[in-house]
Amino acid sequence: CFIENVGNLVCPASYDVGAHFDIVFLSIPEGDDKVAKYPVMFKNADLIVFSKCDLMPYFDFNIENAKKDARMLNPKVDIIELNTKDDSIQKIASWIKFKMEMR
Repeated sequence: CFIENVGNLVCPASYDVGAHFDIVFLSIPEGDDKVAKYPVMFKNADLIVFSKCDLMPYFDFNIENAKKDARMLNPKVDIIELNTKDDSIQKIASWIKFKMEMR
């Protein structure tokens, strides 16, 4: 079961909704300022997925700075770059499976 927030990144960080893991998706077109703008969400994340990475050439998104900002808030967070043109979606499935097995 997945709990999706379709609003902003403030509300889900403020309430415990019973999730086993907190996975934050940050889409490249949304901009690399989201980590600084919504620090609570990224500070509490178990996994950050940078999605639509195949679009980076077309957007002003500095992924290394975004990763650095995220790790300053949450040094132990796992990070996966998702690209629609490779098998990186499998990395997310493997991450979830591994974490569930470790519970």
